[in-house]
Amino acid sequence: MSDFAIAQDKAMGTVSTGLYIHVPFCARSCDYCAFYQSAPDADAIRRYFEALRQEAGLIAWPAQIETVFWGGGTPGLLSPKDLLKLGALVREFSGGRPREWSVEMTPLSVTEARIEALKEAGVTRISLGVQSFQPRLLDALGRQHTPEQAFKAAERLHAAGFDNVNYDLMFALPGQDDEDWMRDLDQAIALAPAHISTYCLTFEEDTKLWLKLSQGKIRRDVEAEARLYTATWERLAAAGYGQYEISNFARPGRACLHNLNTWRMQDWIGLGPSAASQQAGWRGTNIADLDKWCAEVAAGRRAGEDRQELSPGLLAEDALIFGLRMNEGVDLAPLRARAPGADWAAVDAMAGELREGGLADVTGSWIRLTPRGRLLADSVGERLLGLLSS
Repeated sequence: MSDFAIAQDKAMGTVSTGLYIHVPFCARSCDYCAFYQSAPDADAIRRYFEALRQEAGLIAWPAQIETVFWGGGTPGLLSPKDLLKLGALVREFSGGRPREWSVEMTPLSVTEARIEALKEAGVTRISLGVQSFQPRLLDALGRQHTPEQAFKAAERLHAAGFDNVNYDLMFALPGQDDEDWMRDLDQAIALAPAHISTYCLTFEEDTKLWLKLSQGKIRRDVEAEARLYTATWERLAAAGYGQYEISNFARPGRACLHNLNTWRMQDWIGLGPSAASQQAGWRGTNIADLDKWCAEVAAGRRAGEDRQELSPGLLAEDALIFGLRMNEGVDLAPLRARAPGADWAAVDAMAGELREGGLADVTGSWIRLTPRGRLLADSVGERLLGLLSS
């Protein structure tokens, strides 16, 4: 059974739960990054761990956590001792061995001692923030590592037996042309990771790159972005990486299960400042401030930002919007069963419009975006907003 079929089955039956832990510490903010982060001093790390355990004690844990993901920030900045401490916390509350356990790392954070600690903790998957193999493009992003350090990190992970590694790469960067991007893709392919994620540069407010864009120092080229998207899909397909979501490509059996769980609108528990949760019929986000999060957790409160009750219609709508980003598309039948009272006539009408416009294929109860539709997935999602949740 494919990962997609498993996720679809779960949409109709038992809810699976993922665990996301936000490790906010970063040595330096990259020019494109808008995620919450904090300086990694000893006192901050101590208070973080204290509050993390307090927050874990506030949760009604399910019998089993299916997937675990440590993101950031830079989880790999933690010392080997602290990585083991965080791993012990996961094992205490996860109800057994997760099917998949991912950790984000930068090339600079991949040391032999940290790798050993992660393996001992039970981590099964590493997501490596490479972004580019070219020095000038790394400089344009404000990244601190060199291409040589990325190669060394890949070598260390391979030598340690980590065979489920993802490389994050970015395109449409300032100063990058088509040949630059193809060289980066080919270099990643040559290193033979199990998974490759390719992200078009986005300009988030309050980042250095957004400021440069607003000042006219750099500009977006939407036509070039579309060209690079399609070239990426073709190059990775030829290399044996199956595209299963707009930005994600994997060897057979190596799709990221944690992300699949999220896109299918299953449950997930978020721990740490700015972490989001979706569980037991509600969704909310922790405050994006280490000190305030510590205080909230100490007072017995969590996920209080943007907290909302989840109706079956809203969950079905979100599963449709995010599911259409995946190549396999969405089987509407289990979603109809999940939210029988929603306005499915409006969805049927929209599906017809998308099909007539060449943006989607509709076969039986399945709807999937065409290649052209995937290029316009964000605008398709906007058109679907409110159809089932209103």
